[in-house]
Amino acid sequence: MSELRVAPDEPTPDLDTEWWWDAIDGHRLMVVRCPRCDRVTAVAAAFCPRCWAEDVERVPASGTATLYTWTTVLQGYGPFAEKAPYVVAMVDLEEGPRLMTEIVDADPATLHAGLRLTVGFRDREKGRAVMVFAPTTDTVR
Repeated sequence: MSELRVAPDEPTPDLDTEWWWDAIDGHRLMVVRCPRCDRVTAVAAAFCPRCWAEDVERVPASGTATLYTWTTVLQGYGPFAEKAPYVVAMVDLEEGPRLMTEIVDADPATLHAGLRLTVGFRDREKGRAVMVFAPTTDTVR
């Protein structure tokens, strides 16, 4: 496991999530699929949250999503103060799970529910890469 770095803007992986963050560092978005009940989750868990099966599979996600809801943060605090304004959103992955992320490369005024998005990754000078989403280039309203 990597060296533990505790900061408000830095994930703190544990034994169950280290593989997921390693995938993000490698610019791969992964999901967990249960072969027993077919539940797909974006949570890096060692068991299925629906049926509790422990034989879950780690599979690559398509990297596409739709925008569910969002907000523009106009004033950030702490490590996020210099980042504002930025868009925080809930997106629905094509595989089904909903997760929180940042929307990049988009004018907030053009965002709308159902907007098609594609995953991207932001490498940072220190610490882990982070997953972000941007509007898909072939998006039509």
